[in-house]
Amino acid sequence: MTVGQPDAVVVGAGVIGSAVALELARTGRQVVVVDKAGAVGHGSTSASSAIIRFNYSTFDGVATAWEAQHLWTSWSDHLRLSGRRPLAAFHRTGAVLLDSPAVAPSETAALFDRAGVPYERWEAPTLRRRLPGIDPGRYWPPKPVDDDAFFAGPSGELGALFTPDAGYVDDPQLAAQNLADAAVELGARFFLHHTVVAVDRHTDRVTGIGLADGTRIAAPVVVNAAGPWSGGLNRLAGVGGDFTIGVRPLREEVHQVAAPDGRASGPVVADLDLGTYLRAAPGGHLLVGGTEPDCDPHEWIDDPDEADPRPTAHRFRTQVTRAARRFPAIRVPSRPLGVAGVYDVADDWTPIYDRTALDGYYVAMGTSGNQFKNAPLVGHFLATLIDLVEAGHDHDGNPVRHRCEHTGNVVDLGSFSRRRPVRPGSARTVMG
Repeated sequence: MTVGQPDAVVVGAGVIGSAVALELARTGRQVVVVDKAGAVGHGSTSASSAIIRFNYSTFDGVATAWEAQHLWTSWSDHLRLSGRRPLAAFHRTGAVLLDSPAVAPSETAALFDRAGVPYERWEAPTLRRRLPGIDPGRYWPPKPVDDDAFFAGPSGELGALFTPDAGYVDDPQLAAQNLADAAVELGARFFLHHTVVAVDRHTDRVTGIGLADGTRIAAPVVVNAAGPWSGGLNRLAGVGGDFTIGVRPLREEVHQVAAPDGRASGPVVADLDLGTYLRAAPGGHLLVGGTEPDCDPHEWIDDPDEADPRPTAHRFRTQVTRAARRFPAIRVPSRPLGVAGVYDVADDWTPIYDRTALDGYYVAMGTSGNQFKNAPLVGHFLATLIDLVEAGHDHDGNPVRHRCEHTGNVVDLGSFSRRRPVRPGSARTVMG
């Protein structure tokens, strides 16, 4: 393979890597994207639930998600693609965040107020009216479905916060392809079926990458957006010694079941009380996932390539049974249906969008299964960060602050630093 010297190499062609490639191309850089998969968005992106919601445990997390929602709602304008082609679509369904001791509703509401996210407070009678068939019982804490305590009666009733502007993207892989197509129109090149086996450096400066076929691609900037393979790429680069936040690959499953009457087009439901979430899906189905409750063992893996992509009967029954406890009309089939993917999980379930101690080498990693929604804005974050740091800005000492175009919020990119402390009381779940 012959590759001229680009201005930047992005490793990873998922939704994050494709968004970064687009925004780097918009700054006038010649960009090359390399991915071991055979198509754009074929890794973790393709297994995403693609939910667009705003409840995070920090202001910067909420502000990022709220700004990104505005990019999804104007997806065609954001892409600026020429000609007609299929585009991913955002479905505005609203989202219901059921009460849970894990996240105080008052704290979430305060962050929504600060960021300008519209919301409503619903008590149990409103839940029953707005979500026909729901059981608003309080069952905290989440329990294994094989535990007799799982079927004990409720200790009270739940309320919820409702955000009307939340929803989901119908095709996460197509969304990544849309971003890649927009980048290609600006001159970016995507090399698929190519595995990175080396990160080249000269003293403390990255100089490019090496591929398994022997090709070397020289570049002054390399961005690690390799998803669950990001930790391995960092080891090739010899970086990570100054990271206070670690990352690990975690296998996760998202399941599909038939929607009972009245649920096929309803809002997203985030249910930390039982440890599950669900959203509508095309064809009269529901997607059901888990929120990593303490009672469930995490499936950490050493090699993402060895993760089984098929759903398991045990996890399917666990997650769908929890959803059926909340909506008793949901049936639990005997045959599992769904997908499994691998999350790139940070210690505090918050991403790392940062420079590293190796000059020119940047990371967009630790996305923890909750950053699909933020991908279009993450491209802006990385492009801005790279522009400033390459021009001499000390991001470690004076973190870059990004002013959001649509909402006016200011996001402190230091919140996504590789050197941040793990906050006491961090969510430690996919909810971020």
